Amino acid sequence: MGKIISFLLRFIPRKYLQLFSHIPLKVYTLILKGNTVECPVCEVKLDKFLPYGRLASRKNALCPNCLALERHRLMALYLREKTNFHTAPHLKVLHVAPEYCFIDRFEAMKNLDYITADIESPLAKVKMDIHQVPFEANTFDVVFCNHVMEHVEDYHKAMSELHRVLKPGGWGIIQSPQDWTKAHTFEDPTITDPRERERVFWQNDHLRLFGRDYGRELEKAGFKVKEDDFVIKMPKELVERYALPAGEIIYFCEK
Repeated sequence: MGKIISFLLRFIPRKYLQLFSHIPLKVYTLILKGNTVECPVCEVKLDKFLPYGRLASRKNALCPNCLALERHRLMALYLREKTNFHTAPHLKVLHVAPEYCFIDRFEAMKNLDYITADIESPLAKVKMDIHQVPFEANTFDVVFCNHVMEHVEDYHKAMSELHRVLKPGGWGIIQSPQDWTKAHTFEDPTITDPRERERVFWQNDHLRLFGRDYGRELEKAGFKVKEDDFVIKMPKELVERYALPAGEIIYFCEK
């Protein structure tokens, strides 16, 4: 199964995967029914999650019911336990490059004025270049932008635009892949070959690989950044139960 998913990720355009992959994968919700793992996004309980990955297939990664990956399950728990996302009476939210697993759930929340935006995703309602966000300054209470900064031409500009449209006192979660063995972010515009990009930046459409300095890069855009080790402090049995990325830091960004 892992080899099949890896093949699809490499050769089927992402926009089509986003639109249609949930339909056949729903079958596995019945096949894998059990109580070993649990998805905090959709609350389904299964014997195991599906494997997933481009370079190497990760076991127990993809929820077949809602398409949540490890990082999405972590974000769902973090929003519930560490933020006012579910309890504030009203929040205006901008979700850049929205993940399929969250869209319907966030749209159904009565306390949210929820806007999805992206330059090419068929799931987003607003077509938007993150280098020029088409909203006034101080518009949003919350901004989500996950696994985007590694793709954009100018991540400094993109980060600054998110900071600009966030209200004073507002907050965001802005995650990106990181190489924790490297102190500094690495980018090289001369690397254009897809295979070489995949080797160096972990994916053929990535333009850089962030290092341990990612939080400082966000701070340069004006954010007050909390590097939250939420999952690291979580009991091991819960990390396994929810199949979370055990070493991931949440970048909680405030204005």
